[in-house]
Amino acid sequence: MPRPTSCIHIEQIRDVVPRTPDGCEECLDMGDTWVHLRLCMSCGHVGCCNDSRNKHATKHFIASHHPVIRSFEPGERWLFCYQDDLFVE
Repeated sequence: MPRPTSCIHIEQIRDVVPRTPDGCEECLDMGDTWVHLRLCMSCGHVGCCNDSRNKHATKHFIASHHPVIRSFEPGERWLFCYQDDLFVE
C-alpha cells in the first residue's frame, strides 16, 4: 500500500497553548531529561521525541489518538501526522 501524500488530519489542528512550555510534561514530573520536544496540535501536550528515552509524544498519541504534532524546537515549524505517517513542512 503506498504512503499518503496528503493528510486530512492537518485540517483538524487547533491553535493550542503548550501545557508545559518549559519541557516534556511527563519528564518534568519524573525529573528526567529529553532530546527534542513535540507539541500536540489537538490539546497542547508537550512530549519528548522518539530519540528520547521515554518517547512521551508517541505515548501521548497512542493514549489520546491526537494525530498531529509539531516540532517544539526553536526555529522548526514542521508537522507530523502519526495516523498517516507523514511529515508536512
